[in-house]
Formats: sequence, C-alpha cells, structure tokens
Amino acid sequence: MDAGFWHQKWEKGEIAFHESETNPLLIHHFKKLNAATGSRVFLPLCGKTRDIAWLLAGGHRVVGAELSALAIEQLFSELGVVPEIAAAGKLVRYSASGIDILVGDLFDVSAEVLGPIGAIYDRAALVALPAGVREQYASHLIDITSAAPQLLVTLEYDQQRLEGPPFSVEDFEVRKHYGTAYQLRRVESKTVAGGLKGKVSATETAWVLQTTDR
Repeated sequence: MDAGFWHQKWEKGEIAFHESETNPLLIHHFKKLNAATGSRVFLPLCGKTRDIAWLLAGGHRVVGAELSALAIEQLFSELGVVPEIAAAGKLVRYSASGIDILVGDLFDVSAEVLGPIGAIYDRAALVALPAGVREQYASHLIDITSAAPQLLVTLEYDQQRLEGPPFSVEDFEVRKHYGTAYQLRRVESKTVAGGLKGKVSATETAWVLQTTDR
C-alpha cells in the first residue's frame, strides 16, 4: 500500500471511511484528555473528517496531517473557509483561523513544522496503516508531539475474513506501541453496527493515553 492507493481512493470518491457525522466516541471521551480550551489538537491522516468542525466549535484549534490535497480542498470547502496555502518544507500548509492542515507524507511532519500540541485525536490513522508501518507511526507520533495526551480509536475483527484498511489492531498491539510512553485506559468498546463494511462483525474501542506528568 503506497501513496497512490490513497490518492486513488479520494479521486474515485471511494471514501467509506469518511463519517458524515461527528464520531460519538470523540463526543463522549475527548474531555478525558483535559485539553485546555484553545489548545491545538492534532489529527493525523485526518481526511475531511466532520470531527474537525466539532473540535473547532468547542473552542479548540486543529492541526491535521493528510496525504491527499483533494481531501483538504473538500474539507475547507465544507467548512466554508478559504485557506491560505504555503510551502512548509516537503509539505504544503493550508491555514485559516483556528486550523492548520499539513498536506503530504506524515513522516515528513517534524516537531518544528507541527508546533506545540495539546492533544491528539486518532480515529482513522493507526488502523489505516499496515502492520509493518504501525510501530514506526506510533514512535513518530510520540516524538513530534512530545507524547501529548491522546484519544485513540481502534477496530478489532477477524483480519482473515476481510482485507484492510481499516486494519484490526488488538489490545496487545496498542500496549506494545504506546505502553512505554503512556498510561493506557480502555474507556469504551462497542460493536460496529451492521458489521465492518457490512461484512464482518467488529468492535470499536476508544483508548485514553496519558503520561504521568500531565
């Protein structure tokens, strides 16, 4: 799976992973991160998620990273905002009041380009990545955000019955990737209504990841 896979998904409108409403797990559990009003919330691989509008409405600033420029053009169009566009190293930054989106390879996002982060919300990033990339991703995320508190959403299902993405990420893997940097809490698990892609039963789990000094 490479960049072309995701560009093709957006170009063809094959974006079943995009939710038309704010994710309920975000609404119910984001407050557990104790993110101050006005703090910058990082959404890796954000697409054009409606969760961004919810965070902005709650008084937070949003920073996203996304491979597809098309997704981000649609995001700003749906927000009714015209962004300023500028180069940021290997990335392109789309900016407006309260929102900055970095378009390009997530692994090109540095702490310097990203800036200070008060919290992370990962609904569709970890589960979008193949197994061989997830450890590198988690380490990179911890590094560029200085282990900011995180609300992480994962999926568990029989991977043999359905190809990802999204991929199944079990508890032991979350603990493997994040257990050294964070204290982990499972705050909710629920059955995916109708099954994942309507094909296989799946469980969606929300995790709160926090360091002891926050």
